[in-house]
Amino acid sequence: MVGILDEILKKLPKDKISSAGYEAANIVLYTKDKEFFLDNKGLIKQLVDEFKKRIELRADPAIVMDIENAEKEIRKIIPKEAGIANINFDPQRSRIIIEAEKPGLAIGKQGAVLKEIRTKTLWVPLIRRTPAIKSKLIENIRAVLYQNSEYRRKFLDKVGHRIYDGWIREKKLEWIRLSFLGGGRQVGRSCLYLQTPESRVLLDCGVNIASDDQAFPYLDAPEFNIKDLDAVIVTHSHLDHIGFVPYLFKYGYRGPVYCVAPTRDIGALLLIDYVKIMRARGKEPIFDIDDIREMVKHTICLDYDEVTDITPDVRITLYNAGHILGSAMVHLHIGNGLHNLLYTGDMKYGRTQLLEPAVTKFPRLETLIIESTYGGKENVLPSRAESEAHLMEVIFNTIKRKGKVLIPVLGSGRAQEVMTIVESMIRNGKLPKIPVYVDGMVWDITAIHTAYPEFLNKEIRKLVFHKDQNPFLSDIFKRVGSQKERMEIVEEKGPCIILATSGMLVGGPSVEYLKHLADNPKNSLMFVCYQGEGSLGRRIQMGEKEIIFINGQKREVTPIKCEVHTEEGFTGHSGRRQLVNFVHKCEPKPKKIIVCHGENARCLDLASSLHKLMRVETVAPRNLETIRIK
Repeated sequence: MVGILDEILKKLPKDKISSAGYEAANIVLYTKDKEFFLDNKGLIKQLVDEFKKRIELRADPAIVMDIENAEKEIRKIIPKEAGIANINFDPQRSRIIIEAEKPGLAIGKQGAVLKEIRTKTLWVPLIRRTPAIKSKLIENIRAVLYQNSEYRRKFLDKVGHRIYDGWIREKKLEWIRLSFLGGGRQVGRSCLYLQTPESRVLLDCGVNIASDDQAFPYLDAPEFNIKDLDAVIVTHSHLDHIGFVPYLFKYGYRGPVYCVAPTRDIGALLLIDYVKIMRARGKEPIFDIDDIREMVKHTICLDYDEVTDITPDVRITLYNAGHILGSAMVHLHIGNGLHNLLYTGDMKYGRTQLLEPAVTKFPRLETLIIESTYGGKENVLPSRAESEAHLMEVIFNTIKRKGKVLIPVLGSGRAQEVMTIVESMIRNGKLPKIPVYVDGMVWDITAIHTAYPEFLNKEIRKLVFHKDQNPFLSDIFKRVGSQKERMEIVEEKGPCIILATSGMLVGGPSVEYLKHLADNPKNSLMFVCYQGEGSLGRRIQMGEKEIIFINGQKREVTPIKCEVHTEEGFTGHSGRRQLVNFVHKCEPKPKKIIVCHGENARCLDLASSLHKLMRVETVAPRNLETIRIK
């Protein structure tokens, strides 16, 4: 059987291409001919138009300038004002990743600077924005990729062969099945197992951090076999969607994980934190740092709206979900037009302080899988203006009585949303200038927000581009780095705001602060994100008046005398109205709707309402149920 690579090579001069291979669904050609690399007379563009695939020509590693001289040359070519930070070489793939404070200057007008680098060094330059906030953890994650350059090249080539070398399973009837291994009529451990005649794909693989009894997805389901798994697609970096992925690598999975770049970076940080929290609670982690590293090594990052094949019969496109930085809805084109399916993951169909609303237009759509976290009839969320007014009132009243405001936050999403809102209130004189202490993984994840401003909405993106206007760089924010610093904040006499993980008070520094602040009526505890069933946050919301902490052999009881407030309007999820509106606005209209990621009553309520309103088939499956989609 003649493959796509052979077909492409047939159309190229034999003496020009030294090697050819795959980088997942992309095709990469290498040449030892300098002139052909710099000017192929439009031949590569013709091939792209003919085969409708991404095809890239690079200089063979044998002819590129040596690394030491290439770095000197690049520093000469790129203007100093661009503010070059790091230059990382990927020698196996003839690429250089250049981090610059001002990417526009490093690229040059109409790419003139990049062209000069290519001409003089023969390396392919890629420009990345230097994060406005430095983070050692981000550097470590990226170092994993650079250190494993040779492995990555072989891995990506192997993925390409799986996509293009034809079917490995016997093709039978045309059918598509979806099994709920987690996230069916519950919030937490989202894990959907998609089976097509040829492919086996996981959509998310998360943990339920609010429950010890129902913490992990049902990977022991009879239909699931890790050896058959072709790909994992992760919608976003929250642990209830990514938290079990390293476990797959612990047990031998070595296939691709698809997501956008911020999801890879934030996900790795949250997973490292998860391991630390489990150890701090005296529990053996279900995976270790090496398994997280393997996940990073096998992650393939896509951009929004980028169409790519992931198996011989599945093509995916990721669309903005509006939930957190890098959150994505997954559109799957299955078979040659056999079926089109959209999995929303967690989504927000409304503009927030940070993000644009979820996308509603798709090329084709037959089945919609939608979340229902706030899908019940009673889940009518307040407007942004009402939410901000409530937050300001709580902070103002707490300051007046010289108390402290503890806001437990998810490291990614609510933390940065609240940071920008509070910074704006203080800058505009609506609140007095008080310190805002940022604890847990929040600081490093905020640094990632500054590294990927293209994923933010237009207004916040413009501010991030200018150091003097970047809200995340405001002097009101103070990073907390140790237990000693935490105790100093607790004992401090003046008022302050504390943003700390975890958002559900299930471990992390937020619980430490609560121990010391809960029994003082001057203080306030404010919930701004969903509190999972069984979590300490949910129990306090429901009126629990004391907390029992186990400290070694001792039981410590802390009464809750502080004011407790909830403001659901800052959530990254859509409320009832937005969910219904999203389905109304979907183009084209789905013929079947599957409701998941919500408490039992909310899933059933939303499914019933959508059936009546849209006159389409709806279903709200339980965990371990399998639905035949086609």
